Amino acid sequence: MNDNKLGTLVHCFLHWERTQPDAIYLTEPMPDGRVVDYTWKEVGDQARRMAAYLQSLDLPPQSAISIVGKNSAHWMIADIAIWMAGHISVPLYPTVNADTAQYVFEHANTRLVIIGKLDGKTDGWNEIQKVVPPNVPMIGLPLSPSLPNVRQWEALAAEVQPLQAVHLPAPDQLATIIYTSGSTGRPKGVMHSFRTILAYATRSGEFCGFTPSDRVLSYLPLAHTAERSFVESNSLCHGFRVYFNDSLATFPQDLQRARPTVFISMPRLWTKFYQGVCAKLPPAQQELLFTQSPQADAMKKQILTMLGLDATRIAFTGSAPLPQEITNWYRTLGLELLDVYGMTENFSYSHYSRPGQVRLGYSGQAMPGVECRIADNGEILIKAPTMMLGYYKQAELTVESMTEDGFFKTGDRGELDEIGRLKITGRVKEIFKTSKGKYVAPAPIENKLGHPKVEAVCVTGPALPQPFALLMLGLDARKELQDPKTREKLHTELQGMLERVNALSEDHEKLAFVVVVKDFWTTDNGFLTPTMKIKRSVIEECYLPKAQGWSDLGQTVIVEAD
Repeated sequence: MNDNKLGTLVHCFLHWERTQPDAIYLTEPMPDGRVVDYTWKEVGDQARRMAAYLQSLDLPPQSAISIVGKNSAHWMIADIAIWMAGHISVPLYPTVNADTAQYVFEHANTRLVIIGKLDGKTDGWNEIQKVVPPNVPMIGLPLSPSLPNVRQWEALAAEVQPLQAVHLPAPDQLATIIYTSGSTGRPKGVMHSFRTILAYATRSGEFCGFTPSDRVLSYLPLAHTAERSFVESNSLCHGFRVYFNDSLATFPQDLQRARPTVFISMPRLWTKFYQGVCAKLPPAQQELLFTQSPQADAMKKQILTMLGLDATRIAFTGSAPLPQEITNWYRTLGLELLDVYGMTENFSYSHYSRPGQVRLGYSGQAMPGVECRIADNGEILIKAPTMMLGYYKQAELTVESMTEDGFFKTGDRGELDEIGRLKITGRVKEIFKTSKGKYVAPAPIENKLGHPKVEAVCVTGPALPQPFALLMLGLDARKELQDPKTREKLHTELQGMLERVNALSEDHEKLAFVVVVKDFWTTDNGFLTPTMKIKRSVIEECYLPKAQGWSDLGQTVIVEAD
């Protein structure tokens, strides 16, 4: 599909609604065990009814309508309906705290809140609902909590007829405001037009070769640009099927049900897959089977089938490098993980690894239409056809974020290799100074600390003689700490990792020690962003007060006491 011919994702949806009405578009597992399918025709009926109701409210044109909820079929249906009614969608993470939610509601001038799949236990709804402005009405989608003064979608849908003359937006019309999760400060409202969104979908589709026969699994937050672009925008543009994940507990069976043809994940999940297989089939035994058994190919296929990835033809990873050991393992199975790089401001469209040209620690080359250069201070500058309209109500910040010749200042530091592959070397503003007066960039050191048992790393140490690293281990590795024998073995592994990293580092970058932290870092406790990146400022606020005490121990591998 050509974006110049189709115009917007609304036009795309109408195309698929007309040409394949009975094809299944959305498949959703329900908490009670049922699995519900929605055809393009059924999605159209629901979206048109919701759009008709929204128009009946007589809201000003292009009003901001917030969607708060976990991924679900009706989350996407609501988004389509908002556009069909001529309004702007403003998604919120279901895990945001009340302060952030209140800021977004007020900053965006939210006129209506659509409540999606929430339970008040694994999300922040109990606090979010307290800060919804009293004059703002709420609609509850299927799987939303029942609340007084909240009209439920099932009842509303029965009262209205499907909207026939849907709003057909102009390409340059504002489609959505996506508030960045950020690691510090207030989130910024990134404005995207229908043109930039479709520019992403058409170019991404050309790279992936999407057709209506493809399948994807939706499980990363739809409030984040990565999922909004990869799943929602691509499926609307290219007409393929979307499966949903019900919960963390059902993820394995939901993935096996979907058997996605294209799959995107973060290093943490790729690592968990690897660890899960190794727990059942140790690496030494795998190597023997893969190299000497006549059933090697069948065994590899069996492992991918067990994971639900046997039909996957393209697999993406992003946000941080994976250890070489893990990328090699997937390559042995026949699955090459392609690194991608993008951000909210360019709708996740910047750099993708090309098959056969993957280089460890690099995010691939610039995508078609993308220009990239490195500034004198090492900052990555990007110009793309998917670039945002700007930051909502922050014109000065928008100007500050761009160079005079139209390149976006990403805030990331990086370098390009001889064929244009991009390596992220850190953030421009995250460099810290040791007590020796030396500057340290933490990201390159963190990237070297890749280990299958380490799920997250934070290198820090301002005002100390040398930097140190905080390590968050996975669940299985934590169990090893309970037994003296396995604890000693793990200690030796981490000591070896520390020595290898220090051997590759400049003197002022050498780590004085590593600390195995006792707490899990999660999105719920604020240590990780929704895409599993560390929130450096939050982590440093928690752990830096303990740093001098750890330094005084004189040990190189420290396990934080319970």
